[in-house]
Amino acid sequence: MTTLAARTIAYYLPQFHPIPENDAWWGPGFTEWTNAARAQSLFRGHKQPHLPADLGFYDLRLPESREAQAALAAEYGVEAFCYWHYWFGAGSRILERPFTEVLASGTPGLSFCLGWANQTWTGIWHGASNQVLREQHYLGPEDDQAHFDTILPAFRDERYLRVDGRPVFYVFRPEELPDAAEFVDRWQAMARAAGLDGLYLVAEVSDLLGAGPKYTGVAADGFDAGVYVRLPARRDRVTDLRMRVRRKLGGPEAYPYSTDASLWDAVRRDPKLQPSAYPNWDNTPRSGARGLVLTKSDPAKFAQNVRHAVETLSGRPEQERLLWVKSWNEWAEGNYLEPDLEYGRGWLEALQEGLVPSDGT
Repeated sequence: MTTLAARTIAYYLPQFHPIPENDAWWGPGFTEWTNAARAQSLFRGHKQPHLPADLGFYDLRLPESREAQAALAAEYGVEAFCYWHYWFGAGSRILERPFTEVLASGTPGLSFCLGWANQTWTGIWHGASNQVLREQHYLGPEDDQAHFDTILPAFRDERYLRVDGRPVFYVFRPEELPDAAEFVDRWQAMARAAGLDGLYLVAEVSDLLGAGPKYTGVAADGFDAGVYVRLPARRDRVTDLRMRVRRKLGGPEAYPYSTDASLWDAVRRDPKLQPSAYPNWDNTPRSGARGLVLTKSDPAKFAQNVRHAVETLSGRPEQERLLWVKSWNEWAEGNYLEPDLEYGRGWLEALQEGLVPSDGT
């Protein structure tokens, strides 16, 4: 049996079922499929729409859909899904049904962890980023305890992803926490008080286009790890000039998909950072001409980037060789591993190829 070179975690969006809030905001039946299916090509060579193959336009209220996703993920080397989890404060949640049912039913058996998407919801899915739909609040210790108690049953589930026995909990926007170090101390204390060995707390370090990370306090604030999130965009004088011209003409920002190994230099330099890998990126289904596109991506290039990312983990403790893939199913952002009509299972096959050690053992 081949031992994979990394523990792969794929971000998982639970936005594929109708909810009353989205019905009210965007119209009856709105889901992520709404934006994905109506996407259009906005410039020569722009590939849209991206449409699903094997799994179809699934509904995450159906256990059969969740089981099929998990079976595919396990077959191609994904160890766990990182379900995006929403807590806006004072018990305000959204899109929690799929994970709640996974937890309650005991199926599917694929491992999972939670990623707290601690961000105000705006109208960005329709290009109206200034429209506030639900605001993120940080209400202090009592609310943190209520938040922790709500997800404690997940931490105790035998399927929950762990590093050295500690449940992994991911924070999407650590830079927006009122006091990140206090957050870390409080959540570790609550975990120990609940009988856990603590948490493995992970902070996202976002540096999407290489201008510098939004958050730099991973070690200082006490997080166990940070995930370096950077788009594989080729930036140089020519591509930047083309981007400025395209913007003036009213088109989306666009850069060629890059396989340059230097994109992960920050991870090589800092043992606290873990790599992420993107199959592709194209959020024009959500943002239209205000979006950003990676061009000329394909499974072969993605496989190269998986290998580059995995290489940064060599020599690290086995439990901490975590590779974060964005994403399992972000169809309206153009980054997904699920089969599509263009490449079939090509993205999954590329992931599996990149995860196999060079010696094939």
